[in-house]
Amino acid sequence: MRYRSMLSGACAALALMGSSMAMAEAPPATAPAAATATAPSDAFTYNDMIGLNRIGDPQVSADGRWLVYALTATDVAANKRSASLWIKDLQTDGEARRLAISDDGANSARWGADGRLYFLSSKSGTSQVWSAAADGTGATQVTRLPLDVNAYRLSPDASKIAVSLAVFGDCADLQCSVDRFKTNAEKKSTGQVYDRMFVRHWDTWADGTQNHLFVVPTAGGDAVWVTKSFDGDNPSKPFGDESEYTFTPDGSAIVFSARHAGHSEPWSTNFDLYQTHGLTTGDGNFINLTEGNKAWDTGAVFSPDGKTLAYRAMARPGFEADKYSIFLRDVATGQTRQLAPDWDRSADGLQWSKDGTTLYTTAGDVGQTRLFSINVRSGQVVPITGLGHVAAFVQTPSGFIFQQDSLTEPGDLYAKTFRGREMPRRLTHVNPSLDEKVFGAAEQFTFAGWNGEEVHGYVIKPAGYVEGQKYPVAFLIHGGPQGSFGNGWSYRWNPETYAGAGYAVVMIDFHGSTGYGQAFTDAISQHWGDRPFEDLQKGWAAAQQKYGFLDGSNACALGASYGGYMINWIAGNWPNEFKCLVNHDGVFDTFGMGYSTEELWFTEWEYGGTPWDHPEGYQKFNPANHVDQWKTPMLVVQGDRDFRIPTAQGLSTFTALQRRGIDSRLIVFPNENHWVLKPANSLQWHNEVFGWLDKYLTPAH
Repeated sequence: MRYRSMLSGACAALALMGSSMAMAEAPPATAPAAATATAPSDAFTYNDMIGLNRIGDPQVSADGRWLVYALTATDVAANKRSASLWIKDLQTDGEARRLAISDDGANSARWGADGRLYFLSSKSGTSQVWSAAADGTGATQVTRLPLDVNAYRLSPDASKIAVSLAVFGDCADLQCSVDRFKTNAEKKSTGQVYDRMFVRHWDTWADGTQNHLFVVPTAGGDAVWVTKSFDGDNPSKPFGDESEYTFTPDGSAIVFSARHAGHSEPWSTNFDLYQTHGLTTGDGNFINLTEGNKAWDTGAVFSPDGKTLAYRAMARPGFEADKYSIFLRDVATGQTRQLAPDWDRSADGLQWSKDGTTLYTTAGDVGQTRLFSINVRSGQVVPITGLGHVAAFVQTPSGFIFQQDSLTEPGDLYAKTFRGREMPRRLTHVNPSLDEKVFGAAEQFTFAGWNGEEVHGYVIKPAGYVEGQKYPVAFLIHGGPQGSFGNGWSYRWNPETYAGAGYAVVMIDFHGSTGYGQAFTDAISQHWGDRPFEDLQKGWAAAQQKYGFLDGSNACALGASYGGYMINWIAGNWPNEFKCLVNHDGVFDTFGMGYSTEELWFTEWEYGGTPWDHPEGYQKFNPANHVDQWKTPMLVVQGDRDFRIPTAQGLSTFTALQRRGIDSRLIVFPNENHWVLKPANSLQWHNEVFGWLDKYLTPAH
């Protein structure tokens, strides 16, 4: 489940649960709270961040001429975001232009082997696949299905499209699902009946549908339901996409990654690779290609010659934060071998080189996320990019185009040749307003943490830093818990927004963090309250010793998800260290989490088993058992649609604070999940959080 709380996101419609007096006391939702410390007028702030353009999903045509990407703009006043597709001619290197097909809403652009540009649009009233000429003109509708297409993939020759639709698995055809949706909408009763879990997942109550694959001829024709008898989702919920299925090289079958639902779905991570028998009948017969591995198998990609299937796999069932190793399967014989078994990094999505000699992937690496090449024969791993966070990449005839960001820059697209030693060439500049903004300088540091092992962290100076001054500190704690606060951009927990408000920032990649080897990541499981806690304490002490501008007696600690858990743990086990605390969607009662969260494999792995078989694992580091020591003022934030860490956890935290007479404040967003996504809600969130810091921290001196 990896709580993911501080690793990605966007921003959500104004809402606050509380008394009218609390509403009146809140900082205004249209202006930032007053800065505690002196910062230059041109410092980067959270107001700047919320309104930034966001780039993503780069796609390059086969001839290397056209680059298409998605751009999301934010209208804070209207409380909405709008996405559009942009195209750039790489031969002329001219300015990118917005495609007219975006006027009706367009996303998920993909190039077909026929040279056409395919994309999703709701112009017809439902989300369907459309296509256009290479320059984005002459759009025509390709699929005319009665339900929304939520993901799609083109066959190698672009003659077929595999689409994912949310349908009722017990139906005989698509019309049955359409009719049932209509019947359910017309019911006067509202009771929802469940015979198995998931009852709810992430932020959605189960409605009886599953994601299933259908194949539609590009030239038109009936859809074939190719996963009809499979009891499970593809793509997986809640974050799966078309990377979880692919056509065989001849286009006659599909290989997909899925987990049988049955009655064990919430505590199983056993995703396997299945291959359909064919695409003409939808007979429901599948070959399990990875039956021997009871852990997670996913991300299948065929080599250019079709002889080898590469995929990623974990080794330990029930553990979602295990290392993703790379495996190669001989298509003819079924023989499988692990590629680069000594490479102690967890691979993300895979791409084959055009000649089939190399695989490319990204992976977290000591506070960075780099693009790597891996020789298929020797297993030699070579980093291609340096500092920063590579969020996406695509090959061109001469090299790569990749999306990269850092602590001080949001994402843009860059080009690099295959073997060139040159600096990457910037292709886009989607936020020119940032050129005039002042950011805080970031520096990575190391110290001896738990067990004397090396631990990394980052310190960010305040914007407009002045030598000799002491600055108040925001001590940020990442979620996951298997995550990282490294050299990457965030639209939620962005350290530069704190630097822009005049705070110094300290972040520690404690034991459990990703990108430092699997043993380092494993160290947190069943040790939530000791090993990472020791790292945070030692890292905080090391940072103060190394950086004299940190005012250690003038600091607040903030965290979300696991970071929120750690805020509760600090409240009872380190109660005199910080002037204030901020807890967003944090765990209060680990024992209660074992019965109320949705992805049970997470709590069962992290706490050593089920609550009834291993109650001591749930109680050993339970913040609820240390409330008698709480004394530090705390701001509590909760999304009411967060089914991962349910609302009762946040309410319990606030109840404990209020009952003990500790200065505290609760903000509940009824329409937000584990993240705060809507622009107006993001603005309110930042106003409240920075207002809380300003209340307790004194300015620089």
